[in-house]
Amino acid sequence: MEPTILIVDDEKSTRDGLRMALEDDFDCYVASDIREAMNILKSEKINLMLTDLRMGADSGMDLLDKALALPDPPIAIMMTAYGSVDTAVEAMHRGAWHFVTKPLNLDEVEMMIRRALRSRQLESKTKELEEENIQLRTQAGKTPHGLEKLIGSSPAMAQIHSMITQIAPTKATVLIEGESGTGKEVVARAIHSLSGRPQDKLVTVNCAALSPQLLESELFGHEKGSFTGASQRRIGRFEQANGGTIFLDEIGEIDQATQVKLLRVLSERTIERVGSNTPIKVDVRVITATNKNLRKMVSKGEFREDLFFRLNVVKIEMPPLRSRTEDIVLLTNAFLKEFSEENSKPNKPLTDKALQLLQHYQWPGNVRELRTAIEHGVVMSNDDQIKASHLPSIIQTGGLGNLTTDPSVYEPSGDLSNELKNTLADSPEFNLHALEKITIRKALQYTNDNRTAAAELLGISRRTLQRKLKEIEA
Repeated sequence: MEPTILIVDDEKSTRDGLRMALEDDFDCYVASDIREAMNILKSEKINLMLTDLRMGADSGMDLLDKALALPDPPIAIMMTAYGSVDTAVEAMHRGAWHFVTKPLNLDEVEMMIRRALRSRQLESKTKELEEENIQLRTQAGKTPHGLEKLIGSSPAMAQIHSMITQIAPTKATVLIEGESGTGKEVVARAIHSLSGRPQDKLVTVNCAALSPQLLESELFGHEKGSFTGASQRRIGRFEQANGGTIFLDEIGEIDQATQVKLLRVLSERTIERVGSNTPIKVDVRVITATNKNLRKMVSKGEFREDLFFRLNVVKIEMPPLRSRTEDIVLLTNAFLKEFSEENSKPNKPLTDKALQLLQHYQWPGNVRELRTAIEHGVVMSNDDQIKASHLPSIIQTGGLGNLTTDPSVYEPSGDLSNELKNTLADSPEFNLHALEKITIRKALQYTNDNRTAAAELLGISRRTLQRKLKEIEA
């Protein structure tokens, strides 16, 4: 089901332009004022609201307050043509996720929307895990083992289990590196769970989800009146985590100014709220994670070397799923059980062909992508088994460039890469444009004219595919 987006702007050209740009990938609604927007919000399930700050007599701030007061509020992204960062920051302190300035860059808007939706999904999953942990502790009367979410018996995972068990009881700062989706946050939670620190004292911060203007306030707090919109004192995440653990995800995304302040916290174990000169002592275990190579960032001058050494006391490198394929069956069985129970469906096995697809696929999204693929299979299967055709289309096709040399594992017959080679061999002349046309047509043929699946197979967005098809047909 496509995410739903509400676009609110009193300018018809802006509403229609955004709707046309986004409707390929999202289910879009439009409104020209607060009354129309609230009617839609109350009658439809809206995932994200993109609204102007000023709409004639209406105020985007008023709409923001009303929307966020709903029982199931949408994510809110504000648009402003006035370049007023102070006003936009005030909107974020009142609950907006972020803001964009006009004239709009459509690629930037789409990227921000996707980041916001992913962030909401992660928050939802984190809340589910926390509620599950509470239930387990209530039922068992003790803390869960902590490593049970780190599924795998491969040598790489055995080594990670051993490292976590050894370092968890210490106060050492931990840096977790690895590709997106490898389970870095799961490792952080396991370390905290085995650390002996109170279970309710794990505070997580996604550094990539916050602008530099907000990150300092989020981490260290602020005093009343310290900036526009600071109507009351705010306790920062470090103070909230006092006596426990703070997990800073995507640490490679923080700006240089925040790097300096974080270095001071690690060196002196004190913080200062924004707008205050009073140091506050904190006892916090710091765990950070990144999908970037911080050492390379240091060499390029993008990350402070002294901060890197403070963070890199103990480093855990999470292996990509493609390097531990022996764990795919264990992970698959765990996800099958989880999503079968969640969706009140019988726990069905995968066919041999479906399992072959999972084992041949390269998993650029790692364990997170496998988890999503299994959920898709559980939901889509009405048979007594989960077949290859029940898996996401990109798994069925293997991804262009990731195709297995054994074509028998695919639901469609044949090998797309070989088909392209044969087609080119039959062509006496071709250039890059001709090759692109052939590739797109073969991808559409291979996916039975499913443009979304073809775009995924080609590694481009559906919008880019639509544009290229228009160029081909012109």
